[in-house]
Amino acid sequence: MTAQSLRETEASSDCSVDVAIMMCTYNGAAYLEEQLESFNGQSFGNWTLYVSDDASTDATRDILADYQQRWGEERLRIFDGPRQGFGKNFISLLKRPEVQARYYAFSDQDDVWFTDKLERGIDRLELLTKETPAIYGSRTRLTDAVGNIIGFSPLFSRPPSFQNALVQSLAGANTMLINQAAREVLLQLPDDAAVVAHDWLAYILVTACGGEAVYDPEPTLDYRQHGGNLIGANTSFKDRVTRFRKMLSGRFVEWNDTNLRILKVMTPLLTHESRITIGHFEVGRRSGLRGRLCELRKSGIYRQTIEGNLSLFLAACLGRI
Repeated sequence: MTAQSLRETEASSDCSVDVAIMMCTYNGAAYLEEQLESFNGQSFGNWTLYVSDDASTDATRDILADYQQRWGEERLRIFDGPRQGFGKNFISLLKRPEVQARYYAFSDQDDVWFTDKLERGIDRLELLTKETPAIYGSRTRLTDAVGNIIGFSPLFSRPPSFQNALVQSLAGANTMLINQAAREVLLQLPDDAAVVAHDWLAYILVTACGGEAVYDPEPTLDYRQHGGNLIGANTSFKDRVTRFRKMLSGRFVEWNDTNLRILKVMTPLLTHESRITIGHFEVGRRSGLRGRLCELRKSGIYRQTIEGNLSLFLAACLGRI
């Protein structure tokens, strides 16, 4: 079923498809209006925007209030965030009982969505059964602060899987769309869980529980690169060197520790295959060089690029995994 035919059936409550757009804001006034207008221009129109603002001190709340007045409170709802970082803010928004839909889209405050972003994601996920946890993500087009195109995020070609998710995030949260079954998985997260990155965690948990991850090689939005980015595109040589240094410094070990603690809590939801992968991964991390390489190979972990796999191998050799 295409998004066009879905829109034709929206009059029936049993067949309607709706999307909850979830956006977390913090001092985002500079680019917020352009993003809001890109929502308004979506070819798929049955959406509601839910915003969790983490105590902005600029004009962010004023802009949101203005759009809420124009669109109506049923189209735009605003909440106060937990003030514990962007990852926790998104998870807290996802867990709000007021947020109800068939699909859920994560959004940044400073991007610009292509007009068919929601439509394309819905078309892909509608091919799967609603009982299957599913997540859709795409490549992004990169722009500078004023909107000039400066490149694209890396193009991945290897299949999405839990073995990939365990050591690499596949797509940015700003491109992601998840279904209700995937949301049910994420709702099982403990409230006090430490979150490295909500996009990476969503990819890990959905695939660990036997769900489907769909990667779209075509961009769905302009990802603005500017001085206020919490997380940039990491595409330049300097960015890659910085990321590699973090890996060697032990940061990657800390991230894996955090994700594995969450997976341990979520064990009852994991597939048998995922548990085997985790077992080899954990034993390998605790073993000497020879055993480490052997167990990590048995785990099946991989990254999407040759460069990424070389850095993963070096990290394994140095015990930084």
